[in-house]
Parts: sequence; C-alpha cells; structure tokens
Amino acid sequence: MTEKVSGTRAGLFSSLRVLATTLVAVAHTRLDLLSTELDEEREYFLAQLVLILMTLFLLGIGVVLATILLVMAFWDTHRLLVLGLFSGFFLGAGMMTWGAARRKARVKPKPFSASLSELFKDRQQIETR
Repeated sequence: MTEKVSGTRAGLFSSLRVLATTLVAVAHTRLDLLSTELDEEREYFLAQLVLILMTLFLLGIGVVLATILLVMAFWDTHRLLVLGLFSGFFLGAGMMTWGAARRKARVKPKPFSASLSELFKDRQQIETR
C-alpha cells in the first residue's frame, strides 16, 4: 500500500511540474508578444512624430513664403511668380504630409490587440475545460 501512495505522490508532483512548465511557457509567449507590440507602438509613435514635425515645418515655410508673396505683390515683374510657385509647393507638401498623418492615424489598430486576442483565447480554453 505504501508503494501505491508514493506512486500517486510522484504522479502528482510530475503533473504539478508539467503544469508549472506549461504556465511558464504560456507566460513567456505572452510577454514576448507584448514586447513585440511595444516595439511596434514605439515605431508607430516615432513615424507619426516625424510626419507631424515635417508638416509643421513645411506649413511654416509656406506661410512665410505666402507672406513674402503678399508683400512683394506690389513690386516689379517676375518675383511674384517665383514666390507664388515656391509658397504653393511648400503649402501643398505640408498639406500632403498632414493628410498622410491623418490617414495613418485612422487605420492604426488598437494597441496590444494581438496580446489581448491571445489572452481572450486562453481564457476561453480554460473556461471550457
């Protein structure tokens, strides 16, 4: 009878060891996924920051050139055409980068959506057992 009790203990400890190993593996996988998503969020943030800074710079240049254009509108001949083209270019480029930043912000997925999805699947599997 003592052999049966010690065999049951060994089986119980073995099962607990397997359970602990599985839990650690699941936690490791989820943390790895979370770390990947944090990297993606950082890259997204930096890309948005660059687009916003470019937009502000280009719109600023456009406004300065448009102001100079208005001042020079009353001067001689072709300076008006050149300043008009440059200010139009910078204002157009600024509006294009602003539009790109808005489009990118609209299509951005929810942060940590993959981790949340995996955790939801894990919870469903645990609840069905």
